[in-house]
Amino acid sequence: MSQILPSMAELDAHSQSEPEFSTWREGYGPFQHAPETQAAVFRLAHQLVQLGMQPDLASVYRMLAALDRLGSAGLWLVVHMTYAARVSPDGAPLQAEDFKPIPEGHTGGALNMVPAYAGYLALNALTGQTRGWLMGQGHCVAAIEALNLLTANQHPEQAERYGFDEAGMSRLVADFYSYAQAADGSPGIPLGSHVNPHTAGGIAEGGYLGFAELQYTHMPLPGETLVAFLSDGAAEEQRGSDWMPRWWRAEDSGVALPVMIANGRRIEQRTELGTHEGLEGFRQHLRRCGFDPITFDGRDPAAFVCALWEMEQRTARRVQEKNSGILRYPLPMPYAIAETVKGFGFFGAGGNAAHNLPLPGNPSRDGEARSLFNQHAAPLWVAPRELAAARELFLATREQRPLERDNALAQRAPAAPSIPLLGYRAESCSPMSALDDFFVALTQANPQLRPRVGNPDELASNRLGGVLKALRHRVCEPESELEAVDGQIITALNEEAVVSACLANQGGLNLVASYEAFCVKMLGAVRQTLIFARQQKEVGRPAGWLGWPLVATSHTWENGKNQQSHQDTTFCETLLGEMSDMVRVLFPADHNSALALLPSIYQARGQLACMVIPKRERPCHFDQAQAERLARDGAIVVDEQPGEGPLLLIANGSYQLAEMLRAAARLKDAGFAYRLVYLQEPGRFRAPRDRWEMDYVAAETLVEALFPERYESRILLTHMRPEVARGHLWPILPDARKSSVLGYRNRGGTLDEAGMQFANRACWANVLAASARLLDLPRTALLTPAEAAAVAGKGDPRLLR
Repeated sequence: MSQILPSMAELDAHSQSEPEFSTWREGYGPFQHAPETQAAVFRLAHQLVQLGMQPDLASVYRMLAALDRLGSAGLWLVVHMTYAARVSPDGAPLQAEDFKPIPEGHTGGALNMVPAYAGYLALNALTGQTRGWLMGQGHCVAAIEALNLLTANQHPEQAERYGFDEAGMSRLVADFYSYAQAADGSPGIPLGSHVNPHTAGGIAEGGYLGFAELQYTHMPLPGETLVAFLSDGAAEEQRGSDWMPRWWRAEDSGVALPVMIANGRRIEQRTELGTHEGLEGFRQHLRRCGFDPITFDGRDPAAFVCALWEMEQRTARRVQEKNSGILRYPLPMPYAIAETVKGFGFFGAGGNAAHNLPLPGNPSRDGEARSLFNQHAAPLWVAPRELAAARELFLATREQRPLERDNALAQRAPAAPSIPLLGYRAESCSPMSALDDFFVALTQANPQLRPRVGNPDELASNRLGGVLKALRHRVCEPESELEAVDGQIITALNEEAVVSACLANQGGLNLVASYEAFCVKMLGAVRQTLIFARQQKEVGRPAGWLGWPLVATSHTWENGKNQQSHQDTTFCETLLGEMSDMVRVLFPADHNSALALLPSIYQARGQLACMVIPKRERPCHFDQAQAERLARDGAIVVDEQPGEGPLLLIANGSYQLAEMLRAAARLKDAGFAYRLVYLQEPGRFRAPRDRWEMDYVAAETLVEALFPERYESRILLTHMRPEVARGHLWPILPDARKSSVLGYRNRGGTLDEAGMQFANRACWANVLAASARLLDLPRTALLTPAEAAAVAGKGDPRLLR
């Protein structure tokens, strides 16, 4: 197939012999086809016919003419979604009462996405292949919803409400930003301001700009193709996306097609890419990073079709050349730049106002704004009969392929993994060794599931040496036996990039481990995934990807050797604030309790786990039976001393359990009654916030068995900040006057473990001081005078070691 583009004379001659080409070439509504696009379409049509994907050239041109009409109608519907309360299918001007009292919408970006998404739909129709799609700028969802309606690509609840008629379209535009609410407080309509589980084919909300850039190359599996629509503003901010070529491998990944919508505007200012110099500089930057940039007319849906097709062809050729020994990794990854202006197709295009509300006033009250709306919407209107004919062309192509709604990436549900045998231990060891041995065995037992390890730190330092040896760092030029071109460990000093590699790998097995303090940088990406999965569950189409752990190791209490920036419990605290049925927050105290948790974590669907695990050697407090019970119940009774007025001691965290055991021994020697409970999964003992969380929390009988009401005086020693723990765990700390919570008080520095505990008033002696208060005794009843002085900050802290 020749790559030489035809001249204008050849295109003119082709118009004479192919009337359908001539018809398309004339353009439609806002879409005018530049000579470069005409030449690209000519080549595309001939290639599709030669490959047997289309019966003749005329069929290709008819589809592209239909694409123009579909795209124009999409623009028309999008501006109505922002401003109008109804549509007029005959194109008649709208009156004041036809507009929303309070218009809302990310109009400019959504208008830019119409030709992009329409081009994606057309490429699928022309090739008979349903690709996946991802949109980083999820606030542009109006474009997706409008075109999904026009092409009957909807989930059942949307198809029922938003039909291809005046009533259905009017409901769509009226529902958009209507803030409708159901009786239970949830959104009352199957439509949102961002991509959501009602959005057919959607796989990410896109509310956090920049994460699509970090995830797209890790998403498709071999045989799949993903079109990723990206933001020029996010590209300026999220430089981790520059590394995608160095991580992509044809052997374990499908084709990823990044397309930047270069509209030159953020919310209220021009982007660097909005200038000629900035765009040229970005192209040069892409080349240096291993990309192969392709620039095209982002105002023309046919140009998107041609660009996506060309990207696929280039990728296939590069893979062939790599297999022939001509190229080696990283292969030049095609990267399309769609040049456009923000809000193309409507009033105000190219200005800051195009981002949200391009009109100078509210059409429901302002006659000038109303006139401008009608004036600029009129050229976008497509006659109903013409639009129906274009729609039928698209629908006819779906007889032999899935709807875009059902693309492979939106239907992730890998088979359940085979779980390896568990090797429980009795001797002291690093709890991280349980995870190290298990994950290696898990990947070996499930070769059909692509493994990904996200590593922003040192795997060896975090006691994952076995994982490192078995899976190795992914690099282009290996320097040791721990690196390989086909390595499965994604390593970069960028927490967002490495966690995104695993969040994107929804068809495989994943593991992320990082210093606890640095995990905080992952929160935005993790939260976006959790939110989307929870919403999928709520609409009755739960996510099918396999669960996996985010491991916070080298944690706060072990990181005293470093400064306070390394001592931060925010990660587990924040995830405890998310819905507990979507992310389990776990504090295994030893090797066995960590090991017993792993099968349930990796067998879960659409659920993550945050595991706060010590990496240093810890005694094995729990045998196999106890560890498995702890994994099932979330807490377990460790020790008990009967007697009158007993204290309820609750430990949460490995080092906290050790301190509690020391305090309990002193209480026992002094003749005081107590019960010591280890709390491994705090979220099981919170008050449920909705019916799904109600199914997750512990039953009342279990709560009463572990934390009986007769134990009025309670002390919790937690890994977390005391205020956070108390807030979540008020059901088991019901009376603040008779309870005490100790934990991380934002104190630290270059200290050892005992120093960290003393600085935060969270050592065994502080537990005894709290016990004395609750028992209405002087501290010296449980502590020596020297110990009591140390606790009061008037003695020598070394006495407490």
